[in-house]
Amino acid sequence: MLQPGHDDPIGRLGEWLTAAGAVLEVVKPYEEPVPESLDGYQGLVCLGGAMGPLDDAEHPWLADVRKLLSHAVSRRLPLLAICLGAQLLAAATGGQVRRNPQGPEIGMDLVAKRDTAGNDPLFADLPWTPDVLQFHYDEVAILPPTAVLLASSPKCANQAFRIGDRAYGLQFHVETTPEVVLGWASGYPDGVPGARAGALDPDRLARGHEDIREVWQPFAERFVRLAAGELTIHRSLPLV
Repeated sequence: MLQPGHDDPIGRLGEWLTAAGAVLEVVKPYEEPVPESLDGYQGLVCLGGAMGPLDDAEHPWLADVRKLLSHAVSRRLPLLAICLGAQLLAAATGGQVRRNPQGPEIGMDLVAKRDTAGNDPLFADLPWTPDVLQFHYDEVAILPPTAVLLASSPKCANQAFRIGDRAYGLQFHVETTPEVVLGWASGYPDGVPGARAGALDPDRLARGHEDIREVWQPFAERFVRLAAGELTIHRSLPLV
């Protein structure tokens, strides 16, 4: 598991993955080298961070993260990339990332599944408008050529996508706790730019995170099954 940002830990997602049987190894690229190989691993998770996916001048290890994500895709290793992780995955496989011209998405929100999610092994059982936590200013503007779009929102068309049959990018967060989100907001003493009124109310965040748990814990369990080779992959899914 790659944790690019010191303030975006694995949180509840880690609890869900381990409860489903996963054994996690966390690598923090800002403190230690990124593995050169994925030999011996059954899956990979890449979390978020405050930097941009191409901010190599300030964070030179980002190039190694992109390389490892590309390697995971080429090996068809189950991969779950979240927020910055999704942007890194897109950039590593031929997509384009930019500042969202419609402004940021911040706070509890819904995304809408696309019809293509109906036969996806991880997305098929999600509700059509699952609850998520948004906190991003950039977006995946152009998907990689081999990507399949799985979910969208009015302000961000490419909310979730799959590359091949095992690599997933989520622009939104499912791993956070209310405390983590409020910690991000504390960096903006005059209010988070672009946030709707009440978007970061602690009670609203608490209720929203319970909704996220109900929806996304089973998703995390399915990802563990995918990594273990226990989840059926539809032959009709396009491959890289």
